Amino acid sequence: MKRKIVDYHQDEHGDWVADLECTHGQHVRHQPPFINRPWVETVAGRQSMVGRVLNCVKCDSVEIPL
Repeated sequence: MKRKIVDYHQDEHGDWVADLECTHGQHVRHQPPFINRPWVETVAGRQSMVGRVLNCVKCDSVEIPL
């Protein structure tokens, strides 16, 4: 299900997690050549993606947010 990014936080390992409007989180890693998300490495890059949509796998599987 498509959900908008509303904010970000870092997990216990320092990896960035997008906070989605459904209250689920989704990791947004930059790990070339398999995952190419250079925007996640800067504050300006992350902020430029607020409001964009990601597919929330947890919503697709009908997982209720805590």
